Amino acid sequence: MIVEKVALVTGASRGIGRAIAVKLAKQGSFVYINYIQNEKAALETLKAVEEIGGKGRLCPFDVRNEDAVQRNINSIAKEWGHIDILVNNAGVWVGGPLLRLGNSVWEKVIGTNLQGTINCCRAVIRHMIKRKSGKIINITSITGETGNAGDTLYSASKAGIIGFTKSLAREVGSRNICVNAVAPGLIETEMTATMLSETKEKIKEIIPLKRFGKPEDVANVVAFLASDDAEYITGQVFRVNGGLYM
Repeated sequence: MIVEKVALVTGASRGIGRAIAVKLAKQGSFVYINYIQNEKAALETLKAVEEIGGKGRLCPFDVRNEDAVQRNINSIAKEWGHIDILVNNAGVWVGGPLLRLGNSVWEKVIGTNLQGTINCCRAVIRHMIKRKSGKIINITSITGETGNAGDTLYSASKAGIIGFTKSLAREVGSRNICVNAVAPGLIETEMTATMLSETKEKIKEIIPLKRFGKPEDVANVVAFLASDDAEYITGQVFRVNGGLYM
């Protein structure tokens, strides 16, 4: 297999992150699979990558730790001489009424979803600017655009990613670096698997396509944005939600 590009996917041990890692590997990228603790799941992602003829490597670090982020991204860039694709997918969800969510929850959700994205972007653009080339795709959420009762902190973190994406796209566009966001709707992951079947059916009825999305639906859009076919696209938010929000 000829490695065409080098990609880092954060939060790639399962769900959407795993699907993205496999899709990018299928396109010819050497994929670094980021995770924090679940090495077993990360190894399953690596196995899925290798089963389709791709190549990758585990890359454990916490996106909230700026030093660890910088160290790992510098190591990748030093080994290959470049890092071409960054997908900021790492994220956590904690729901509930705002009055019940303390500062510790705020620090966890905002720290992972928003600050983690910022940390990784800050570290990688140093290398992309030198080559005047790069693709950054940030995973946000439908709730970052619509809001949702019980999702105040999560929605705030994802809305922040949208604003950050657009601003960074303006900052680095002259260096031929494209920065975009992908906003999934309801996707079949471990999170939605815990929903009651009755609730699922009610939600599906208000989705024009009458189904939840699959991780691969998101991965397909990410892979396009990471490809050479998306050279003139930056600062955009791509909605993958079956028409739930237009």
